[in-house]
Amino acid sequence: MSELTVRPYTEDLFDEVHRTFTSAFLRDPESADADWFRSDMEPDRISVAFDQDELVGIATILTREMTLPGAVSAPVAAVTTVAVKPWHRRRGALTRLMHVQLHALHEQKGEPFAALWASEGSIYGRFGYSVAAEYASVSIPSAVPFRPGTNTGHNRVREVPRTEALPLMTALHDKLLTRHPGWLARTERSWRWRLWDQPRARNGASMLRFAVHPDGYAFFRTRNNWEDRGPASKIEIQELVAATPSAHAALWRYLLDMDQVREVTTSVAPNDPVLLMLHDPRQAIRRIVDSLWIRLVDIDRALPLRKYSAPLDTVFDITDTFCPWNEGRWRLVIDPEGTAAIERATTEPDFALDITDLGAVFLGGVRLTDLAAAGRVTELVPGTVTRAGRAFLGDTAPHCLEVF
Repeated sequence: MSELTVRPYTEDLFDEVHRTFTSAFLRDPESADADWFRSDMEPDRISVAFDQDELVGIATILTREMTLPGAVSAPVAAVTTVAVKPWHRRRGALTRLMHVQLHALHEQKGEPFAALWASEGSIYGRFGYSVAAEYASVSIPSAVPFRPGTNTGHNRVREVPRTEALPLMTALHDKLLTRHPGWLARTERSWRWRLWDQPRARNGASMLRFAVHPDGYAFFRTRNNWEDRGPASKIEIQELVAATPSAHAALWRYLLDMDQVREVTTSVAPNDPVLLMLHDPRQAIRRIVDSLWIRLVDIDRALPLRKYSAPLDTVFDITDTFCPWNEGRWRLVIDPEGTAAIERATTEPDFALDITDLGAVFLGGVRLTDLAAAGRVTELVPGTVTRAGRAFLGDTAPHCLEVF
């Protein structure tokens, strides 16, 4: 077997990179939207794997910022466009790409942690990633009533053109950003990518429509359908954001009451308020799916980024075979304000865990005690996992609005 090499991306490789990505995800390169693919690329952060002269794999990082517990925003390496040609899988290309990415972040003092959405759940654990957030895929029938007393307020929801909606949406998103762990800050480019609306992006549905409220917005597509009993169309919400409970209820009420619609579908946080507003909660069919996978690149740089929910003074032992600089004993001290300091330790540890487990609790949505119950965390001093778990929990469950 030839030795694999990883090289920087150059523009002359674009067509082959695009073909590699589309073939890996079983798409037709001729019908894929190459302009959309290119629109969010950062050429200097693309790694390309070669087997001799053949391009066989790619992996990309987007430069983004993510909200962490404690209403703070921090740089994250948003890993995306990871693909290996189908006929070159199981030969080490992905492992080599992940090694180059993570080791470069460490050596160059880049982002202290990385995040991705996994196409398959069995792939990224061996590189130190773990599920840190989930989403609910939800289907709700139209006209379903809310609980009595649900306040939709007095402000009207209205539909407006994209040009009118965009400044309202960007301002509100920026305002609410630090309230929501897992949200990504957006630049003009990332908004353009998020709202990409060329015909190939619609998958047979309508162009994007924009509903706005003084304290919220939603953008969505409609999918027309007619059956023997009449109209049975569907609304597919791409994103719904609200600053107040009444705005959230008003936007949902507007979409659920739209004429000719039988069903409204979307992806929301597992604890989204709409799930508690329905008079009959069984009307919301939910499927829980993993979203953000987190990988701590340097735990001594990553853990102090966020705030914590309780004071703590503990020593833990970490295993990390893929990034061995993290291995060993660390002392984590959290003051009453939730600020953390971390340093190497020589004393006996209170508990032991793998780097994947530390990534799982980093956004505050996974309980350390649940990981211990699953045999993933070993408590060495009684009571320490409960105390540490209380400190790591956040006030709000993490959720990411967008797949990247």
